[in-house]
Amino acid sequence: MTRLRLPHALLALGLVTGPPLQAAAQQPLSASDWLSGSIQSPPRESSGWRPGAGAPADAQRPTPGAPPVAETGAVGKVAVTRLDRADPDRAGTVSARAAGLPADLWAGSETARLAALIGQTPSRLPAMNALLRRVLTAQLTPPKGAEAGQGTLFLARVDRLLDMGANTEAARLLASSGQRSPESFRRLFDVALLAGEEGRACAVMNDTPGIAPSFGARIFCLAQSGDWSAAAITFHGAETLGLIPQDRLALLAQFLDDSYVDAGQVLEPPQPVTPLDFRMHEAVGQPLPTAGLPLAFAHSDLRNNSGWKAQLEAAERLAGAGNLPRADLIAIYTSQKPAASGGVWERVAAVQTLQAALASDDTAAQAAALEAAFDQFSAAGMCNVLAVLVAADLPATLPDRAGEIAGWLRAWQGLPVSMPVTAPADLSGGEPDPLAQGPDRHGEALLIAMAQIDRGLDGDMAQAARGLATLRALGLTAEADLAQAQLTLTPLMDGT
Repeated sequence: MTRLRLPHALLALGLVTGPPLQAAAQQPLSASDWLSGSIQSPPRESSGWRPGAGAPADAQRPTPGAPPVAETGAVGKVAVTRLDRADPDRAGTVSARAAGLPADLWAGSETARLAALIGQTPSRLPAMNALLRRVLTAQLTPPKGAEAGQGTLFLARVDRLLDMGANTEAARLLASSGQRSPESFRRLFDVALLAGEEGRACAVMNDTPGIAPSFGARIFCLAQSGDWSAAAITFHGAETLGLIPQDRLALLAQFLDDSYVDAGQVLEPPQPVTPLDFRMHEAVGQPLPTAGLPLAFAHSDLRNNSGWKAQLEAAERLAGAGNLPRADLIAIYTSQKPAASGGVWERVAAVQTLQAALASDDTAAQAAALEAAFDQFSAAGMCNVLAVLVAADLPATLPDRAGEIAGWLRAWQGLPVSMPVTAPADLSGGEPDPLAQGPDRHGEALLIAMAQIDRGLDGDMAQAARGLATLRALGLTAEADLAQAQLTLTPLMDGT
């Protein structure tokens, strides 16, 4: 985004326009610490009270900082629900049937309990990663009695997808709710920033009063739309009232006035870095590397303005977490010829050699190329990425070690193999969780089982066996079989 140099006089203005500025120091509602902060409206009362009528009970709550008000006779509370507002907890991008899940998976559970479990369920094993995505994106019936916390489960699902780096799925889930609440929009805004599509998000913000995630976001979008004067006025007004965190003031000032470039001031990134911070650092010519940031930030390196090395490293991170289609991964690996050696360049060369060998009928070349590629990816702990790349194309007749490697990669992807892999530990003797045997709370049992299976990656095979038994008791046999195969193959794929 091109920035214009602003007259310093504009930054000295103290005018504030628009609705009252609200405090920005409140904690965001998201479980993801790096999401942008949300503007929250001051406490307001809304009722059907008319002169001559008794004040409703909920109007007796004192406004913070206001003097005490004498208590008077009150009528009972009246709950009001808009009939045209869909329940976001029912939203989803696939039907329960298409996801292979019962529509009443959440029955019998409490919303707060489910939201907590969703935030804690790990997804390191690819089989469980794929299953968790199905759970998070499916159209499931909310738990009974969830009206008071309506939307809590929905936002927990969105935030978990973002934590997994599944930005596209999160954006689709947000769109499926049909809502434009501040909580939903700030998540869509962050996804748009990371994808380089802030123009559309800013257009929505500029047309929807009160939806801006933060003052920084409002200032950013005013500047993005070309209204630099309004951006500067809003910045100075918010600064004067102390409504912008101190660690963001210098960044916003440099973003608005490019005369700071001549000063050579290097900005320390705020902690934690939000997508807005990330984009503004990029705009002022001090881009931040994504390697140390949450996985969702890696999507920004897939844009055309990133170098090939950055694209490759981001693609490997995202593919390893199930966030990049195979076709896109292959396209990035084969888009150019490596011009250097070591690290990612060795893996690129190995993939390109293997791709060429698989396109030929030379079995010896295929075997040699597969072994070389496996050694490169195994050394980097990325054999799961290699499996995504080539497992479906591997022939079943490769000799010796190459044939063994081909079997591992195909089994990792759930493809048929000629010889099963022997498990390092017994994973078949576990007892399913009692919650899986009852008439309800199957959703809790499923999430707990997935966490137990994940512990197998740390060597706790007893817990993994119990989780696998729970999956089978819930009717998820294929998912349990794939998870068991991947647990079995992990030591072989990592070269340990």
